[in-house]
Amino acid sequence: MQKKSGNHNFLCDCLFCAFLYGLELFCTSNSGANSFEEREAPEYDEKAVQEAQKKALQNWPVQIKLAPANAPYFNDAKLLIAADCTAYAYASFHQDFIRNKVTLIGCPKLDQVDYSDKLTEIIQNNNIQSVTIVRMEVPCCGGLEMAAKKALQNSGKFLPWQVITISIDGNIME
Repeated sequence: MQKKSGNHNFLCDCLFCAFLYGLELFCTSNSGANSFEEREAPEYDEKAVQEAQKKALQNWPVQIKLAPANAPYFNDAKLLIAADCTAYAYASFHQDFIRNKVTLIGCPKLDQVDYSDKLTEIIQNNNIQSVTIVRMEVPCCGGLEMAAKKALQNSGKFLPWQVITISIDGNIME
């Protein structure tokens, strides 16, 4: 392990070299001066990378307007109904929401449609296990939430459901 200290230019050179050679640098403070410990980066794990990149999306099409009312992927599905913007606003959307769910997306402001009839038909005609609604905090997303709640009521089924709201800065709101 080699310890180095120095000024800003040295810091930039050191970080660039670490990047080029795949080294991890850990910054420590020694009497107010920056110092770095050079350590070997962990081995590249191809299997872990492939596992992390596995396709999370289970169905196509995903647009509520285009989705069929009856499809094999709806059988025993956990249904995710999400506002279009949520996947862009929330960085871990695929991992945290899409994985292991059938996904339907829409934007009531852009589509100018009431999704409740289509969602009611999907819930009534299929063996849906649960419904998760992911929306943004903005008022226009209220239409998606209302349509999903109306569809749940009109379906005549009692299903577990939840609403998750994403803030405009990309965080889950409590």
